[in-house]
Formats: sequence, structure tokens, C-alpha cells
Amino acid sequence: MVVQPRSRQREAAAAAPRASPQPRRAAGEPEPERELPGGGGGRRAGRKGQRPEPARPEPAPPGRSLLARVSAGLRARLGPRPPGARERSWSTLLLAAFAGILHWSHITSLFENDRHFSHLSTLEREMAFRTEMGLYYSYFKTIVEAPSFYNGVWMIMNDKLTEYPLVINTLKRFNLYPEVVLASWYRIYTWIMDTIGVQTKICWTVTRGEGLSPIESCEGLGDPACFYVAMIFLLNGLMMALFFIYGTYLSGSRLGGLVTVLCFFFNHGECTRVMWTPPLRESFSYPFLVLQMWLVTHILRATNVYRGSLIALCISNIFFMLPWQFAQFVLLTQIASLFAVYVVGYIDLCKLKKIIYIHMISLAFCFILMFGNSMLLTSYYASSLVIIWGILAMRPHFLKANVSELSLWVIQGCSWLFGTVLLKYLTSKILGIADDAHISNLLTSKFFSYKDFDTLMYTCAAEFDFMEKETPLRYTRTLLLPVVLVVFAAIVKRTINDILCVLCKQRTHVRKHQFDYGELVYHALQLLAYTVLGILIMRLKLFLTPHMCIMASLICSKQLFGWLFCKVHPSTVVFAILAIMSVQGSSNLQHQWSIIGEFSNLPQEELIEWIKFNTKPDAVFAGAMPTMASVKLSALRPIVNHPHYEDAGLRARTKIVYSMYSRKPAEEVKQALFKLRVNYYILEESWCIRRTKPGCSMPEIWDVEDPSNAGRTPLCSLLIKDSRPHFTTVFQNRIYKVLEVIKER
Repeated sequence: MVVQPRSRQREAAAAAPRASPQPRRAAGEPEPERELPGGGGGRRAGRKGQRPEPARPEPAPPGRSLLARVSAGLRARLGPRPPGARERSWSTLLLAAFAGILHWSHITSLFENDRHFSHLSTLEREMAFRTEMGLYYSYFKTIVEAPSFYNGVWMIMNDKLTEYPLVINTLKRFNLYPEVVLASWYRIYTWIMDTIGVQTKICWTVTRGEGLSPIESCEGLGDPACFYVAMIFLLNGLMMALFFIYGTYLSGSRLGGLVTVLCFFFNHGECTRVMWTPPLRESFSYPFLVLQMWLVTHILRATNVYRGSLIALCISNIFFMLPWQFAQFVLLTQIASLFAVYVVGYIDLCKLKKIIYIHMISLAFCFILMFGNSMLLTSYYASSLVIIWGILAMRPHFLKANVSELSLWVIQGCSWLFGTVLLKYLTSKILGIADDAHISNLLTSKFFSYKDFDTLMYTCAAEFDFMEKETPLRYTRTLLLPVVLVVFAAIVKRTINDILCVLCKQRTHVRKHQFDYGELVYHALQLLAYTVLGILIMRLKLFLTPHMCIMASLICSKQLFGWLFCKVHPSTVVFAILAIMSVQGSSNLQHQWSIIGEFSNLPQEELIEWIKFNTKPDAVFAGAMPTMASVKLSALRPIVNHPHYEDAGLRARTKIVYSMYSRKPAEEVKQALFKLRVNYYILEESWCIRRTKPGCSMPEIWDVEDPSNAGRTPLCSLLIKDSRPHFTTVFQNRIYKVLEVIKER
């Protein structure tokens, strides 16, 4: 059938998470002794004595099933459930499921409205995955189209196309476990549907007008691209369900879960970009960070930490780290925050040790699953874990020091900071790893005038610049920032009072009080860490804004604002705040819903079609990183550089390829391309002339790296006019110019 207009169709799905059980003390069981504030005090307040044994379950009569005996034991351990607890749990899960479905529907609609993805051809869908998105999706496509799943996995572990002529394990280099898992699910799904004879996709012909040829468009989970995107949106729908449960648990009220979810929706453009860029690593990884932080909160709050909670934390750590190379930096901020909470006395030594051990175990698992990825071992995160473990082990020696409580805190803090930096430096030097050196250079450039080619490639991109000045204003208009500041001020006020009491040796009356809300202090410190990251690198506000939504849930906390709720009903305060939030929040949502577009990139489509039909399958290409991802994905040609810029060797290759936009002589550039065995170079005039801000055009970046040639005409400008004698123009349209590298005779 022929479809004239590109009509839109949508489907619905729902998923509900399961709630983790919360351990409780049996009725009448005394609270276990805990360490004193200060993280190192060995003295305990109160009488010395042995705690009574907890009540044991009565032996089950013979013949009862194992399940019945286990249930009886759990009931004896947890004690009687309060009236209505079961109903409240189910209603919380139902509300969480509704929030998840709502978010799934929202991001699915935004993505479809922006690109009209359901009515694009296969090539158009692949081109819609620009830059590193296309690179990641190409490996999913490889496994899906391989003769078997195992053959596909072998192909991506022995990849010859991505960094020609090198053979690399892309599963190790690019955090591709999400693509492996989704490809296996897709193959299983299509096999089952084919076996039972159920149609998985519908295809039709779409006329595009403007003299363009008709295309075939397929819609349904049987289409690889549709399946891939649908699974990502489903995962991020589940993430919103987790946010509701997280906000409810942290605040102690379902109103807190409601505040968290509505704050996320009202600030949706600042919270996530999954609706615009589904294949990015954060789309797979961040939902597991939400789960992980909820589990950390539960562990900090629980009187007794059970093995199940620690195992769940370990699994969530692994699922967070495996898909995303940046996860280690986020976990570094978490470990630093927890260590600070321990130092000032809000969690005990035993609990922090358990958390550190779990982080170490999960890091070891990731190191193994990533085939010995050395960046994990030489990361600041790994060094920080080792140093904190050492400080905890040296605790008796710290206690022997005849110093004040404040001095002890400073000693432990400085030991962690300098020890982490020193150990990171030593491990990197010993193992010869420089893959993450650009991160240190990037941070250095934020505070000093340091510049080099790699640093400018990052800082000239808007997402790696400082946070926009308008961002705090947008937070203020939705009332998110004022609410979070009120919550933060309440936590800081109580924390300062506790610290002053500890420093004044008034230990006894603050001991239990401190332990009761250590998780709130942790969240406040985590907020500070995310704020620093978000200010330094705008892209990282995607951690800050959702965490602000979580913090906003504490406006419903009786623990912080019980004095207010004694005078005013909590729902009155909450709904008044939400009403004010909704003024700008609804405007933000309407703006998102008003975005209507349709993806089209005819120049790149012409380029890809030309490459497919006019070059050999083993022809090697070089060019701008975003374009190279599309060439590998859609034309299946070998490339020498790509958008995954985190590898030191790849950065060196990209600098050689980008010398085409420098002021170097053409002969010198040609010889460098010969060494990489490049056959064709895709030149883009826009890369030669565009300038995002002063000093950020490609020729200006090269003037910093190659001052000896400054002042000369850029090579790209010369080649756009005439590519001879070192290159031959074999294809050209209004955007792209393909140059064949002339072989020397």
C-alpha cells in the first residue's frame, strides 16, 4: 500500500517494579550498640552488658513445607505488620507503575514527534542515530544480522572495521553489554514469534515528495531499530517508577514520591535527554544508578544490614558501571560523600566497611566482564576505595593520636584526598595507562589557562562548557531550586548543631539522633558533589537535576519539618507548592509537546548510497567523527576514527585525521593519511568554517597545537576549491566532498 502523508501511530505498554522488603526489628528488641560520632571513637555511651537474644521462631510442626517454615521465621524476625501496611504497599506500587507508564508514554511520544521515526526507512533511522549513537547501534545491528548470536558476539569482539587496520575487542572498549543483551532478546523474540506464526512488523511504501524516491518503512518490534528504541524507553519508564518509590521511601510519605515525579516532569528537559538521544550510554546506565542510590539509602537507614540488601547493591553497581565508562566518576562522588558522613559520625564503621567491600567486589566483577579494562583499575574510584579501606584499617592508630576531634576529621580527610591522587598517579604510571588523561586536562582547563588539541575538542562543545547562566533561572521558575534550598538548609542546620555538640564533647544525647538521619546528610553531600560536576560540565547536570527532584521530596519529611506539620497539614503545604510549580512546569511540558519535526538528511543519504555502490567493500574512510559513525553503520566500510574519544590511541588517530582542517602542507597531511591506509577522505566545508565561540574553529584549535603554521590558509579551504594534485574529488554535493588519496607511483 502507498501512504501519502506520514501518519503517526503509537502503542502502549506498562511495567511495574517490585519493592525490596524492608528489614525491621522484632517488637521489644533493643537497638544494637553503635559507634560514637566522629567515625573513630571507641567509647560507648550507656551501660555495658550483653544484649538479650532476639526472639526465635517456634519450631514448625512436622509436615509443613519449607516455604511455610521460612515464612514463619520471617514473621518472627520482622514482627507483626501494622494495620493497613499491605494495602499501603500495594497502592504505592500501583502509583509507581502509573508514573512509569506515564513517563514511558511521554518520552515515546516526544521521540516520535521529533523525528517521525515510525515512518522512516531503515537507512533514515540509522542516519538519525548520529555521532556515537550510530556507533553503538552498529554493534547491535552486527549481532542481529549475524548468522547466529555467538557469531555476532565473536564479530564485535574481533572487530576489523572500527579502527582499521587494528582488530579490537569493542565489547571491552565501548561498554557494549546493553547491545549484546538487547540483540539476544531481539533474536529470541523474533524466533518465538516466527515459530508461533505471529507477525512482528508491518511494512508499507511511503512517498516522500520533492522528487525523492519512495521508501519502504516497517513498524513494529520486529524491526531492529524500533525494538532497540522501545526497550530503552521501557527501561526509562521503569526508572520513573523507581523515582516514585525512592521519593516515597526517603521522605516517608507518598506525597514525597508525587513531588519527585512531578518535579522531574516539570523540569524534564533538564533531567534527561533520552527522548532525543536514546542509544547514549546514560540511557542504559542511569536507571540503575537510581536503584543503587535507593539501596544505599535503605542500607544507611536500616538498623541491621542483611545480606540480600548488599547483594542487590552489588548487582546494581555492576549494572550501572558496565554500560557507561563515566560511571566510575559518579561512584567516586558517592564514596567520597559516604566517607565524609562516616568521618563526622553519621554511620558506623561496620556499615561503611560493608559498603566499601561491596563496591570493591562489584568493581572486580566489572573488571573481569570488561576483559581486564585497565581504565577501571587506574581510576580515581578504584584508588579511593583502596585508600578508604586503608584508613578504616588504620583506625586504631588514628585513635592513639592525642588530637582533638576536629583534627582527627581533618587528618582522615586529607589522608583520603592526597592518598587517592597519589595512588591514581602511581597506578597509571606503573601500568602505562593514559586513556583518562584528557579528563584531568579538561578539569585543569576549567581553572587555569591550559589548552591543547584534545581539551579544546571538549570545551568548544557546548555540553562540556560551564553550566549555562539560564539553568539556575529555569530551576527557580519551576520552584525546584527554592524548595531544594529550604530542604538543604534544614539538613545543614541540624548537622551543624550535631557537629558542635560532638566538638563540645556532648556525645551521649546526639548519638542516636545522628544515626537516625545519616542518609539525609549523605544526600546533602551528594547534592553538593553533583552541583560541582554540573557547574563545571553542563552535560553533567543530568545527574544534578534528578537528584534535586529526589531532595525536593524531603519537603514532605516529618523528620525535617515535623514542627511545621504540627500546625499545618502536610498535604496543604505540598499541594500549594505543587500548584505554584505547575505554572511554569506545565508551560515546559507544553513546549516539549509542541516540538514537531521529521527527520531528513538527503545529502548524507546521497553520500551513503554512493559509497555503497561505487567503492569496494574494503575501501578505508576517514573524516569527521560523526560522519564516520554513519559510514560504518550504514555503508559497512572500514574507518580509521570514530566518536568514542576516550581512548588515547583513538585521540592520536583523530588528530591525524583532523589535520585536514589545519594549516599544514597538503603533502604532509597526505603522508599521514597514507600511514593510516586511508583510501577516501570525506571533507565537510562546515567543519572548516564553523565557530561555536571565539577560538573554537578547527583552524584556530590547530593554531594552539601547531603554532608554526599559524597565519597560513587552512588546507581545507584550499581543497574545497581544488583538491589536486594530492587528492582527487570523486563525489561532491552541497555538504560532503569525497577525496580519493592518490597513491604514489
